[in-house]
Amino acid sequence: MSAIDESRPNAAGSPGLLGWLRDGTPAARRALLAASLAFALDAFDVMLYALVLSALLADFSISTATAGLLGSLTLVASGIGGVLFGTMADRAGRRPAMIASILVYSVFTAACGLAQSVWLLGVFRFLLGLGMGGAWTSGAAIVSETWPDRHRAKAAAIMQSSWAVGYALAALVAAAMLTTVGWRGVFFVGLLPALVTLWIQRGVRESDVWLESRRAAPAAPRATIRDVFGGRFGATTALLTLLSTATIFAYWGLNLWVPAYLSLPASRGGLALGTAWTTFLVVTMQTGTFLGYVSFGYVADAIGRRKSFIGYILIAAVLILVYSATRNVWLLLGLGPLVAFFGTGFFSGFGVVTAEIYPTSIRAIAQGFTFNVGRLASAAAPFLVGSMAQEHGFGAAFATLAGALLVGAATWIWLPETRGRSLT
Repeated sequence: MSAIDESRPNAAGSPGLLGWLRDGTPAARRALLAASLAFALDAFDVMLYALVLSALLADFSISTATAGLLGSLTLVASGIGGVLFGTMADRAGRRPAMIASILVYSVFTAACGLAQSVWLLGVFRFLLGLGMGGAWTSGAAIVSETWPDRHRAKAAAIMQSSWAVGYALAALVAAAMLTTVGWRGVFFVGLLPALVTLWIQRGVRESDVWLESRRAAPAAPRATIRDVFGGRFGATTALLTLLSTATIFAYWGLNLWVPAYLSLPASRGGLALGTAWTTFLVVTMQTGTFLGYVSFGYVADAIGRRKSFIGYILIAAVLILVYSATRNVWLLLGLGPLVAFFGTGFFSGFGVVTAEIYPTSIRAIAQGFTFNVGRLASAAAPFLVGSMAQEHGFGAAFATLAGALLVGAATWIWLPETRGRSLT
């Protein structure tokens, strides 16, 4: 029996909320673990910046607009990295691309701790962003290709939910270390994820779907970005890129600035809640993020991709408006997890939808382009939110993010429903 046959679920399926995990092969479960670790550590490294942002503003004496621009540089790089590592994943394999992306973002996160100027910090943030784009691209491809059709969205949701784990871990590390070793020491911790690549190299198999596609057409022309826009894929690629642009714009505009918004003094538009409350609120939001990611996989497998995306996005738009108008810390504590639940949960569906639309030969590059070029196009979000917050306050800045979500929901008027499509 082939490896693909072994990955198919049994006839009855396994009972229980997580019983479906037993329907995957050991290789599929290891691939899911590897992709989840890569994405969690990606979040850990990338979000350290948001969590030390207040200290950076004081140390380098920079404005919120400049700090937002540094965040935007990282997103620009992630768009480029998504395409580069997507191309690598389609040509050299999903596993090598994952390993390379982890090494890149780990090394340059640590390098941020050595920056002696804003410009050098910007260079390091750009370089780590390249690896950031590659981690999701390679992970989404290998998870989509190793899990059976009826569990694909749930497996992708587990991978996506690891982002919340990494973000929460970064918040805890920053809270524990920032006052003792400073923001430079916090960035040095970002080198540790590189150790995970040793296990991935030894313990994770390449995707059998990718290997069989290479054996079936060893002399096939190498995939290029033109293939993603060719023929029947052109309009769909444009719509998926717009969807990711609008929703990632909202994500980064909110999540990069929430820690600073909660902790900055009132004179700078913040709520002046202090380090302890800010850390607590950010960590509880990540609880909502985690549950939103996981729940979306179950919902999307049950009722379809389109209904799930539209429902989560529209509810998120309303909740962001309510959150930005709230000043009571206890209401923020209750609202935060709900905002995160609906405002991030739908990201679990991106890898699944793109995997079910594009063939194996261009799957990773298509995923890398549509998702990470969305990141690139949304890179203005940190800068625009920082600038608007400086001129008009955080309430007006966050309202623009709700509008961006409405644009994302509108793309599903034309995007196809893909639930149940086989990759083999």
